[in-house]
Amino acid sequence: MGSLSKDDREEVIQAWYMDDSDEDQRLPHHRNPKEFVSLEKLAELGVLSWRLDADNYETDEKLKQIRESRGYSYIDFCEVCPEKLPNYEEKIKNFFEEHLHTDEEIRYCVAGTGYFDVRDHNDGWIRVWVKKGGMIVLPAGIYHRFTLDSDNYIKAMRLFVGDPVWTPFNRPHDHLPARKEYLESFVQKAAANNTVDTTA
Repeated sequence: MGSLSKDDREEVIQAWYMDDSDEDQRLPHHRNPKEFVSLEKLAELGVLSWRLDADNYETDEKLKQIRESRGYSYIDFCEVCPEKLPNYEEKIKNFFEEHLHTDEEIRYCVAGTGYFDVRDHNDGWIRVWVKKGGMIVLPAGIYHRFTLDSDNYIKAMRLFVGDPVWTPFNRPHDHLPARKEYLESFVQKAAANNTVDTTA
């Protein structure tokens, strides 16, 4: 295979455009035909990703380097499943409300699976399926939501710079500085890069 083998992150993180169906949110919701989204395209939206060794997160040098370089001083764990999460039904409903945060949302899946849905530049939903070993960073100011898949279980490490603030701001919150900065950094920049000079 050589050095052109596919990105090993794709084994733990996959993304695709969602359909508009209002069926159970835990279903995959692929479009027909399926429309996959590359990790590079996610990066253009500010969504970063890594593949890590979830069985050895306590001693993983790669995780340590990411934490040091990005300043993630705080960690804790969140288990989302009917048996472990108090007020499960209400929490799942809240997680699936479209919202943004004024800080990055960093999630490292150490067991189970889950869907992080993010808006693209044109407000389409992209579903990001994160499995054990996948770590993603959603930038401050991006509209997103979370749900379990049909397996109904994820255990995620939550990371944060300094003291954690988990406040969700449900859409619309376009007046927040974090939203304006996100649009300037990712959406407007992408639009400028895609402008074709037709005068040539």
